[in-house]
Amino acid sequence: MRVLSCIKDEHSLVLVLVAAAVCIGGSATITRLLTDASRTSGLQKMSWLFIAAVAAGASIWCTHFIAMLGYEPGTPVSFDPVMTIVSMLVAIIGSCLGFAVALSRMSRVMPAIGGALVGLAIVAMHYTGMIAYRVQGVLTWDTDYLVASVVLSTVLSAQSMHVFMQRQTNEGRIAATAVLVIAIVSLHFTGMAAFHVEPMMIDGSYSDPSALQALALAIASVGIIIVSAGLASHVIDGSVRAESLERLREMAMNDSLTGLPNRVSFNDRLDHELELATETGGELALICIDLDRFKEINDLHGHAAGDRVLQDIGRRMKAQLEDTDFVARLGGDEFAALHRYKSKTDISDFLARLETVLGQPISFEGKQFSPGASIGVALYPSDASDKEALINNADLAMYRAKADLLHSICFYEQSMDETVRARRSLAADLKAAVEKGQLEVYYQVQTAVATGEIRGYEALLRWKHPTRGYISPAEFIPLAEESGLILPLGEWVLRTACSRAASWTPGYKVSINISPVQFVHADLPRLIKEVLDEAGLPPERLELELTESTIFADKERSLCMLRQIKDLGVSIALDDFGTGYSSLETLRAFPFDKIKLDRSFMGEAETSPQAKAIIRAVLALGKSLDIPVLAEGIETQGQLSLLNAEGCDEAQGYLLGRPVPLSEIVESGQLHMTGFEASQPKQERKPVRVEKTAESQPEPQLDLALATA
Repeated sequence: MRVLSCIKDEHSLVLVLVAAAVCIGGSATITRLLTDASRTSGLQKMSWLFIAAVAAGASIWCTHFIAMLGYEPGTPVSFDPVMTIVSMLVAIIGSCLGFAVALSRMSRVMPAIGGALVGLAIVAMHYTGMIAYRVQGVLTWDTDYLVASVVLSTVLSAQSMHVFMQRQTNEGRIAATAVLVIAIVSLHFTGMAAFHVEPMMIDGSYSDPSALQALALAIASVGIIIVSAGLASHVIDGSVRAESLERLREMAMNDSLTGLPNRVSFNDRLDHELELATETGGELALICIDLDRFKEINDLHGHAAGDRVLQDIGRRMKAQLEDTDFVARLGGDEFAALHRYKSKTDISDFLARLETVLGQPISFEGKQFSPGASIGVALYPSDASDKEALINNADLAMYRAKADLLHSICFYEQSMDETVRARRSLAADLKAAVEKGQLEVYYQVQTAVATGEIRGYEALLRWKHPTRGYISPAEFIPLAEESGLILPLGEWVLRTACSRAASWTPGYKVSINISPVQFVHADLPRLIKEVLDEAGLPPERLELELTESTIFADKERSLCMLRQIKDLGVSIALDDFGTGYSSLETLRAFPFDKIKLDRSFMGEAETSPQAKAIIRAVLALGKSLDIPVLAEGIETQGQLSLLNAEGCDEAQGYLLGRPVPLSEIVESGQLHMTGFEASQPKQERKPVRVEKTAESQPEPQLDLALATA
């Protein structure tokens, strides 16, 4: 009752309420700042602890002195300025120490110990402030109330920090704030209950109540400013933290290159759309999109060109979306779109818009690219009853579209499953075969037409499947290009063929196909030189074959690359001449050492006057340019006689020799090899190391192969 009567009878209730308001606001700010400190570490944590200690010291000090100015002892009073300032520093330093201990997390009791230190800091501040209190009268203290004030402050502050650290929630912070307010208030007014003044007028002066009230309000204002500054720091940090989290969320849910939603966002949206369609009985189209020539653009013209293609494609597709439509980049050159529809006409219109923008050329550094796209569509619920099946079916339809030369859009049909699954199974088998070294290099003889003399051998890649037997290169080479295996396979063939040819007697030439993907690599000349040096093969015994489509991708760069390779002493043959981009300009501009006439002309050479005329024209062209011509696909004596009559230089085909393992050639006596065991060609079966490919893996070149029979 003494405490209540002290508040009621000996204090100005107005100033008591002001002190209470400052105490409550300050304590709430303290817990907010301590929350920020608990979420950080190192220097940042120390900074938050310091700000929290300043706010705590200011709040405790202002509460104390506003309440002291409201105290009415009935005699003149004054304050010692030095001790008044010291009392505030005691509160700040003690609070900082206590908060640091409470948040140290060294043990479960540290919050209580730290809180107790804060409580002792409050006690020290209060009684240091009482020392600064100058009153004309005799002072006495009630020991019981004094001890009680110390105990209350220490215990309640310890409890406040314990609650704060145990319950890192809004409710926990509110509870900790309330207990801290009680600790500060109980300390002050219990301590004031222990304080007695017997007035004794000495100099006849009187205190001015108005001046004291103005001073109290000034102190309150300063305290509020300090506490507000601490609160502002918390608000600013919270705002920055929220903005950072939003940026991180956006980065996690969106593709950084195109700005489109990414795979994670796509999956969330697809879940939502399927749930909505199920609840409302609606229908949904899932559209999978794969750019046809993106990887070719990326490899032939650089990543900057590839990035521009992706950015423009993403922007164009986004412009075609309506309110409920959705498009995302899943990775690499893969996109997916969602479209709610009520009729097939809705889908057709949406697909037509997408097809239009995907087919438009893209300009970059004075060049134009037309990446094109294959589009697969699966409908929910008619084509699938769940998410996984819908995605799989749209994917199947997209692969069917890639294989269809006439249509770029394909809707899912049940019959697709078996074909595409078989293709995927074969692709998986190919990867395993590469990793286990199950592929082999075969060799096909190349002879002089006039004399039958052996001129060299072409290295051809072969794969014997464990259950299906030999797989045609026309079937597995495109799979290698699609899966990214073409680069390590091409290098392996180059190394294997060169190392074998180095020990041949006689020293025939070895011919090796180079894929467009290999050709665009800037370090191809370096690789060729490295392989030749390691194998000990003279460069004039190596011939590289490449097609015109490889050259036309970037003529200037191709010419530079060809000259670097020719400077090594390696000869270069133009493969499959007469197909694709065949032109006189190609032969004029590039330093070819041989023309290989495509096998398609030889099939009709004996029956078609047009085919015979083309053969004669190519042979005449070769003679006029002083470039030897090799005809491929010779299967009959009549074809060989025709070539001989027309003056063809060399020939290659089943009539002259099928592709066979090197061991059979050695056993036949055509070749002799130092240290070669014909029955165990282990070196050719060395496993190929397959590196993980990036998103910009080269686009499959379906018209090219490392080797075809």
